[in-house]
Amino acid sequence: MRPTYVLSRWLFLRLLGVVYLVAFASLLVQLRGLVGEHGLMPVNEFLARAQDTYGDGAWRLLPTLLWLDSTDRGLLIVSAGGMALAALLILDIVPLIVLPALWLLYLSLAVGGQDFLSFQWDGLLLETGLLAALWAPAGWFPSLRLEVRQPSPVVQWLLWLLLFKLMFLSGATKLLSGDPTWRNLTALDVYFETQPLPPWTAWFVHQLSTPVHAVATALVFVVEMGLPLVVFVPARFRWVRLAGAALIIGFQLTIAATGNYGFFNLLTILLCVPLLDDRLLRPVVRLRLTAPQPEAPFRRTVVGVAAAVILCLSALSFVRELVYTLPGAGPGAMPLWSEQLLGAFAPFRSVNGYGLFRVMTTERPEIIVEGSADGTVWKPYEFRWKPGDPERRPRFVAPYQPRLDWQMWFAALDPIGNRALLEGLVQRLLDGSPDVLGLLGSNPFPDRPPKFLRLMYFRYFFSSPETRAATGAWWSREPRGSLTKPVSLPQR
Repeated sequence: MRPTYVLSRWLFLRLLGVVYLVAFASLLVQLRGLVGEHGLMPVNEFLARAQDTYGDGAWRLLPTLLWLDSTDRGLLIVSAGGMALAALLILDIVPLIVLPALWLLYLSLAVGGQDFLSFQWDGLLLETGLLAALWAPAGWFPSLRLEVRQPSPVVQWLLWLLLFKLMFLSGATKLLSGDPTWRNLTALDVYFETQPLPPWTAWFVHQLSTPVHAVATALVFVVEMGLPLVVFVPARFRWVRLAGAALIIGFQLTIAATGNYGFFNLLTILLCVPLLDDRLLRPVVRLRLTAPQPEAPFRRTVVGVAAAVILCLSALSFVRELVYTLPGAGPGAMPLWSEQLLGAFAPFRSVNGYGLFRVMTTERPEIIVEGSADGTVWKPYEFRWKPGDPERRPRFVAPYQPRLDWQMWFAALDPIGNRALLEGLVQRLLDGSPDVLGLLGSNPFPDRPPKFLRLMYFRYFFSSPETRAATGAWWSREPRGSLTKPVSLPQR
């Protein structure tokens, strides 16, 4: 008897609703400070520049509903609307309509969010959401008692392949990049202290010996390149799929226990659910299940055509990610037709290549923002989550993702490439923007904005056990000079 996946789809879509809810709720409280009218990189200015540059083509290159309203009100409507639709999906109300709408709303924010929404899990959520829209059951209230249509096996395969692509590329690109820390199995010697937002648990794991880190590094390759192969295991070996899914979930929980990666770990765990058939889930999902029937012919045809296009694009993105990771590879390494095909679909950000930490960061630079009322006494602005005060305990924040704190990690690694962000931050703090100050942990100038601002540069590293026992400090740091001279507003 062939396995069925009605329960699997039901659970998958409910959990996807949870991920969407987390993602939109996280953005709701940040967007005004990030890309609002008085934010760091205002989306209305971004779209105006795009309109001036590309004319009418800007709509196609930047598909977002924010063209209709890019004010703070528009950002609120889209993010709050996404939360409302996510709640409907969790409640299993009109998923065939809700899922495409969720995809469109998140795409709109991903485009308008610029660098703040350019993370790989933002693309992964869009790719997952697009496939889920094709997998959704019809009906206003498609409960399991009324649902008699078998989930599309074609889309289910695309979801399996998405999990494979995500995991396998994450491992393969580490090897192909030529990064010495991965090839020498020393990556985890530095990873825990150089990752974007380490929690306090990372300090303890960092103290483990080099041989332990080397074994763990080798296991990363086994998990990322070996376990995804379970998607190709025949259905009669269902226990192999179950074991593979369990190990991938365990791997993601381990990452989540030592890092803050927003909703990425939850989303990856979600992609394991379609591997579980109804026989496996029936003891867990205690819901009545009717005998499912094949999809309606018309929908099967439409879904089949869409799936064929997505499969072709996904295969090309898979190959391109591998090719472009090779040292010295770049434009021209792929056939022109493939680049044109992928480029035509690229604005929708829904068929992607992946490769997390393919090159390991070996040092941790940090930017400390300081203000002064007189140019003599300087006070630091503390962020909520990124390292600042060495004695402040690193905290957990996932699945919430503080986008500015994350972007400051990139800015410290490449200040020139993130010049627009840093200039916007300096400007808004000198202005005393409440929206931007709301993204920070503390305001050392509560009465009026500082007259001067400067960006200082430090190298941070985890303190030794001896130092922490003596001082209580989780971090040690070395000054690396200043990124800017003291800056002030012209009118002051």
